[in-house]
Amino acid sequence: MNLALLTLAALPLPPADTPTWPLDPRPEVVRGFDLPAKPWLPGHRGVDLAGHPGQAVRAATSGTITYAGSLAGRGVVTITSGQRRTTYEPVVPEVKPGTAVTPGTVLGRLSSAGSHCPPRTCLHWGLLQSKQYLNPLTLLPDRPIRLLPLGNQLIDVAPHQSTKTASPEPAQTATRPARSTATPPTEPPPANRRAATLVIAATAALTLTTALLLHRG
Repeated sequence: MNLALLTLAALPLPPADTPTWPLDPRPEVVRGFDLPAKPWLPGHRGVDLAGHPGQAVRAATSGTITYAGSLAGRGVVTITSGQRRTTYEPVVPEVKPGTAVTPGTVLGRLSSAGSHCPPRTCLHWGLLQSKQYLNPLTLLPDRPIRLLPLGNQLIDVAPHQSTKTASPEPAQTATRPARSTATPPTEPPPANRRAATLVIAATAALTLTTALLLHRG
C-alpha cells in the first residue's frame, strides 16, 4: 500500500497552466474550425462545442479577462495572454475585466440565446494569435485525432463523432482476349521439300518404266 502511494506521489502532475476543454465533461465537437481563404469570405473561425443551458463555462487557458459583456446580442468573455486571445460565447459572464484566471476557472454560464447550432445549445470557442484566427483544438494535449485518407476510405476520428467511411467504387478490370494455345502449322524446310520432290519424280519414272515393260511383254 505504501509503495503504491509512493509511486503515485512520484508521478509528474500536469502544469497548472495546461490548456483544457472549456466544458466538462469533454464535449462533442458539433462543428469544427474552417478558416476561409480570404478574410471577407464565409467560414467558421472557431469550434462549436455541445452543451446545455446553464452549464459552467471554464477558462481553457490562463490569462487576464479583457472583455466580459454583451457583443452583438451575445454574452462574450475574452481571455488575453500576450498576443493570444481565447473567446467564449454565448456566455452569461460571472467574471470581470482585469481578473486573472487559470485553466478551469469558471467564467460564467452557457446561454441558449445566440447559440451557433440551434436548436441545440453550443459554446463557440475561438482562438486568435495577434490578428490571426487559429484552431483552438490545437491548444489541447488530448485534442481530437484526424487521420489522413487511405485509398478510397476517409477516416475521421473525433470525440462523440461517428467515423465516416466512403464506399470504394467497384474495380474495373480490362479484359484481354485469350491467347490461342494451338500450335500453328509449320512448313518443312527447303531441303526437305526438294528431297520429297525427287522421291515423287523417281517413283513416277519407275512406275512408267514398269508399265512399258509389261506392255512389251
